[in-house]
Amino acid sequence: MSALARDRILAKLRQNAPSTANALPDVAAWYAGHRPVETAADKARRFRHFIELAHAEVHAVTPGNWTQTLHAVLKARAIDRLLVAEGTPHGDAALDDLPPHGIDCSVYDMAIEAWKTEMFEATPASLTGARAAIAETGTLILWPDALEPRLMSLVPPVHIVLLDATRIHNTFFEAMTAEGWKNGLPTNALLISGPSKTADIQQTLAYGAHGPKELIVLLIETTEAAQ
Repeated sequence: MSALARDRILAKLRQNAPSTANALPDVAAWYAGHRPVETAADKARRFRHFIELAHAEVHAVTPGNWTQTLHAVLKARAIDRLLVAEGTPHGDAALDDLPPHGIDCSVYDMAIEAWKTEMFEATPASLTGARAAIAETGTLILWPDALEPRLMSLVPPVHIVLLDATRIHNTFFEAMTAEGWKNGLPTNALLISGPSKTADIQQTLAYGAHGPKELIVLLIETTEAAQ
């Protein structure tokens, strides 16, 4: 194509392009008028309702007893090994509290190529933290990083997530704005609304086909959120 022909085509495209003179829609104003303002307790209840509908298991815990609940959850499933993220507050707490009670805590401290077989074949459960959550859809927001890589939430059959109820947002829009997503995102921002599932042509659901079979949420509730 000659330069002249290209310029004629581009000129026609510019001539017929839709006008951008109109102001962009005020998304924040729309959400303010169409979505309820909820208390922390309301958001915690709504989040729990919707994520449990998606076959997740939720346990209400406190900052002081969540490791005991975690131990009980593991023992109920005869799981004696847990993958944790050393260097995170929740990972370090698990490393301190669980081994004396018979739970072997392994850490993600090397490149996956060095222990791929162990990760995929001998790691029954993992513990990660949630950055936040969305009440409207019962969705966890995970923010993988070097300490807590994405594979921790994708590979082990049982995925256990620690969530602070004060970090539950009403809507996806509220989460994006309150968390400052426009200022930067990780390589992978994960939105999780239940255990992994898929369906065949007969619409028969199967869990765990492409990830964890079980999703367990330890919901740290404040006094307000528990009301």
